[in-house]
Amino acid sequence: MKLLALSWLALGSAVQAQSPAAPPAVEATPAQEPPPEKPAPPPVVVTAEPGRGIVVKAGERYSLGLRARIQLRETYLRADGRDTSETNVKTLRLIVHGNVLAPELRYTIQLAFGGPDFEAGSSSPIFDAYVDYTRWRDLNLRVGQFFVPFDRARTIREFALQFVDRQLVVRELTLDRDVGVMLSSSDFLGLGERLAYQVFIGGGDGRNRYQGYESGALSVLRLTLRPFGAFDDDQEGDVTRAPRPRLAVGVGAAYNARTSRRNSTYGTPFTAGTTSYSHLAADVVFKYRGFSLLAEALWRKARENELEGLVNGARVLEPTRSGYGYLVQGGLLVSPKVELTARWEELFTLRGTDPQFVQLARTQGKQLGGGLNVYLNGHAFKVQGDYFYIFGPEGTPRHTARLQLDASF
Repeated sequence: MKLLALSWLALGSAVQAQSPAAPPAVEATPAQEPPPEKPAPPPVVVTAEPGRGIVVKAGERYSLGLRARIQLRETYLRADGRDTSETNVKTLRLIVHGNVLAPELRYTIQLAFGGPDFEAGSSSPIFDAYVDYTRWRDLNLRVGQFFVPFDRARTIREFALQFVDRQLVVRELTLDRDVGVMLSSSDFLGLGERLAYQVFIGGGDGRNRYQGYESGALSVLRLTLRPFGAFDDDQEGDVTRAPRPRLAVGVGAAYNARTSRRNSTYGTPFTAGTTSYSHLAADVVFKYRGFSLLAEALWRKARENELEGLVNGARVLEPTRSGYGYLVQGGLLVSPKVELTARWEELFTLRGTDPQFVQLARTQGKQLGGGLNVYLNGHAFKVQGDYFYIFGPEGTPRHTARLQLDASF
């Protein structure tokens, strides 16, 4: 037995001697985390619609829209015993719009290339160039160049007009476009868009001005009440023919300090100095079952009737332009695509104002007209025709007839 036990011990030692040494213990290391995966880019969606152009959208952070618009016009005028006719491309527009970084951060650029679109002394095609931030319901922000939020008849976009062109009263007494900052809300206090406001502070010298002027500012406040709720009061006519009454009442006030322009924010510049203009506006829009009514009154008063200064050593006297006026126009859709329209307006001057302005009011200050619209795609594609009898207490009456194709793509 002892011999057998010694044999097993000897065999165990030999096996242990022939076995390889156990590897040294290795300390375990934590597993490496894989790099974070990049989020997949949002899908790109492209849509196209007549009148609204092409829109490219990548998620909620970015979109780009592109559309174009053209006006082709034929104008006949009989004045002072002479007949004239003009056929032209009245305007050609390119609009780029969308949002960037967030849905509430939006941008709009509108370029105009028609001959009448350019101001004297400026070759820039820029009409609109602004950025909107609309995160808060009661406080939206807009910065750039755009319509001054003063009166309704001017801030209605040109593509949405019932007549071939804007009213003489508005072309003379409005504030047009300017560069500045606007605070606004279309639904102030959350009342279903029944109450809206706009506050604007701008340079006061109009669009596309590229030189320094005497320091001044344009200040504007506008309030709008819609007792029956929101509707398309920024478009003329009642193309939707909605079966409920819709009403908007607006008032505006503005003060343009030390402006260099004869018509406050536009017109030829003064050479003898600057003046300050006060402005008031009131307007009403009503729509019901295809019937529409727009009425507006405007008033403008310069600080002084005449500017005096030295230009190249010579004494210069330059009159300012103070006046007021009103307009009333209506329309009725006799079918879903055909509308009959009518308009009356009067322009007056204040005592001591520009003699050329007085002459305009006394020869062309009263205008009575009517028209016919055929809406092939609402305001986005329409054929318009109108006739106006233009007169005043002096001079020979004028007759003008116009035919126009207005198309947005």
